Amino acid sequence: MASNKRTLFLKRRLRVRNKLRKVNAGRVRLSVHRSNKNISVQLIDDVAGKTLAAASTMEPSLGMVGKNNVEAAAKVGSAIAERAKAAGVEEAYFDRGGFLFHGKVKALADAAREGGLKI
Repeated sequence: MASNKRTLFLKRRLRVRNKLRKVNAGRVRLSVHRSNKNISVQLIDDVAGKTLAAASTMEPSLGMVGKNNVEAAAKVGSAIAERAKAAGVEEAYFDRGGFLFHGKVKALADAAREGGLKI
């Protein structure tokens, strides 16, 4: 029985990815990674195997280096929405990985939706 946090996280991540593979009809995947110090997001085209756009709090241009809070997540979400428009992407599947959809991850998704990206 899986009882430690890491094993549960990995099981959740695989469950989310498998569901996305079933329903993904050639759409782009918006993948989120959250660490203790930063949050990052990528637009990934799984068919071509390429990253189309990315945004992170580690970028000095966003002014949130080393911050991992709801405000930083919202800023990264709006930045990825702008970069998605520049790359010609209008809709994507949201891949939260093994992270629960609340707090920072939800703030990022909401900011990307407000920026015009359909999730």
